Amino acid sequence: MDRSGGLRRFAVVTIWDMNASTPPKGPAAAANAADWRIDRERAVALFGAHAHDWPIEIVEETGSTNADLMSRVKALPRKAGALPRPIVRVAYLQTAGRGRRGRPWYAEPGNALLFSVACVLPRPLEGLAGLSLAVGVALVDGLRSLPVAGPGQIALKWPNDILLEGDKLAGILIETAWSTEDASAVVIGIGTNVKGADELAAKIGALNTGAPPQVRGTAPTALQRALPNANLTDTLAAELNALEPALQRFGAEGFAPFQARWNAMHAYAGREVVLLEQGAEVTRGVAAGVDERGQLLLDTAAGRQSIATGDVSLRLADGAA
Repeated sequence: MDRSGGLRRFAVVTIWDMNASTPPKGPAAAANAADWRIDRERAVALFGAHAHDWPIEIVEETGSTNADLMSRVKALPRKAGALPRPIVRVAYLQTAGRGRRGRPWYAEPGNALLFSVACVLPRPLEGLAGLSLAVGVALVDGLRSLPVAGPGQIALKWPNDILLEGDKLAGILIETAWSTEDASAVVIGIGTNVKGADELAAKIGALNTGAPPQVRGTAPTALQRALPNANLTDTLAAELNALEPALQRFGAEGFAPFQARWNAMHAYAGREVVLLEQGAEVTRGVAAGVDERGQLLLDTAAGRQSIATGDVSLRLADGAA
């Protein structure tokens, strides 16, 4: 946000809409197309000229935007200035999209905003602790800047999920391409359910049939639940406008300046939770926020524990209020 409280605008010098078909003619056709495609003219208007000019690529379909950008940043020189500006790659459909621990990410074209950001941060590998949480804070800030009903209902679940009224709205997947003593190249994958919550819930429900409750993910929802006219264009603008200053600050200061904001957005604060590893309970306790490295703090019967991100999942305990 800028000092006046308005949305900080995001300058886009180039928006490439690769392989896009010719837009249909006429007001009704244009409105229908804009309903699920990214409106380039509106995007440019929303992004403005007061921040950095990240190039944005938009493709109809790809396997994975993360994989696309990972292959490119791996070929960069391994130094802090290897990528002057982050690159954004958006796809309407990902045929091999995935979330944390390799889980597939299901989305119909036009219903979800699927994109990745490649950047080189001036930090070594150990200095990336808490990056996914800092990105989560930025995304919540961006989504709350939209005219959503009950913005406080958009909250964070450790380590990398965004919830709307307790259901999963968005997920974050961060991969490191390379790291040196003074720089790290990362790709940040973001998937946000914008529309089609009922269809998505039905599909996930079918996939979970027969699976024990402890291995099922958080039920999905969509932004349309809080913003009936939600669309990909405005959602992309809001998220990128919040990400731009957040990545700059993380590069300079790490997670520490985001800690208080993350704890204020914590969906499970003060509630009993269960920590699972491969579906089996590891420990349980009352969620007490995160520390300066982004580790989850749990108040357990044995005292306070710090939990690092890894192959673990977090769930509310049965009957937790």
